[in-house]
Amino acid sequence: MTTTTFDDHERSRWAGRAMAYDGSFALLCAHPAPVLLDAADVDAGTRVLDVGTGSGTVAGLACARGARVVAVDAEPSMVALAGSRLPSAEEVRLAALPRLPFDSGRFDAAVANFVINHVGDPAAAITELRRVVQSTGRIAVTTWPHPPPRAQRLWGEVFAAAGVEFSTAVPAVDAERDFPRTVDGLAGLLDAAGLDDVRCETITWVHRTDPDAWWSGPANGISRPGLLLESQPPAVIARVRAAYDELTAAYRDADGLLALPTAALLASATVP
Repeated sequence: MTTTTFDDHERSRWAGRAMAYDGSFALLCAHPAPVLLDAADVDAGTRVLDVGTGSGTVAGLACARGARVVAVDAEPSMVALAGSRLPSAEEVRLAALPRLPFDSGRFDAAVANFVINHVGDPAAAITELRRVVQSTGRIAVTTWPHPPPRAQRLWGEVFAAAGVEFSTAVPAVDAERDFPRTVDGLAGLLDAAGLDDVRCETITWVHRTDPDAWWSGPANGISRPGLLLESQPPAVIARVRAAYDELTAAYRDADGLLALPTAALLASATVP
């Protein structure tokens, strides 16, 4: 199992951006953490692997439950940040799908929160999660659906309002390796890996965040909007920010925070 051009692109986009992520989109990605761990039956004593730990949110919650936690991420700055926040984890180290440096069957459970959307071979990633989990153990993953939910779709509207075409020439997951970002599509990915008791559902919530924090993600190069924004001259960035302020006004509560409707897919299964 080797990395793809898409994997290499993802590595380059996240390089050194742990603090930028932590101050912007980490809270959005944190919302499904409790139900993700529930779906993987993570409790006191569970040997759990958190793949793509990011700033350590899921792993931290697992530690709080008394689980025996190993957390990994592909980005060194994320490993450093998560490591500083997870003193009770058994290990926090650099590692990435589709090849993990662990013996087969080492864990009781494996979780991957918004990680499958960042790998070039999703099927190989699920197969590797299966490999490191013992028989009767659980796997649980989340990803963003398509069409994208309101919170993510808003960025395309912002760039359109500013007169900037929302398109960037970036590598994509090869069509033969991709899967539909739907309940059936994600469930099918786990089913094709030979897992049992496959379940998938859509989780919906309203993400509340400070407008400047939500802007700071793309402003610091995070995600596809960040890739597009960093290539613009200052005058265009100012125009995009003005459009952002105008379009997000409708989502501001009385306390000034944004209330953005969003959704995620959550799938889980048992290793036979």
